[in-house]
Amino acid sequence: MAKGTITVNQDECKGCGLCVESCPVKGLELSPELNHYGIHPAFLNVDACTGCGICYFVCPEPGALTVYKLATSPVEVTHAATV
Repeated sequence: MAKGTITVNQDECKGCGLCVESCPVKGLELSPELNHYGIHPAFLNVDACTGCGICYFVCPEPGALTVYKLATSPVEVTHAATV
């Protein structure tokens, strides 16, 4: 179940593949196309991402990955009357 998602900055990604290898659900892949630096950057398969953030922590390039956590809807809490 998705609890978030990520975005990949194609210009900051250096194509090292650490995020691809560390993703537990294999939601990241290296693009077959080159960016303007001549590198195959990572891209997100949005159907598989759970927003766990492991990719963010293994990425050596600051600013290449951004993790977004989905907001949960407020849950109403009711207190049972004690007798």
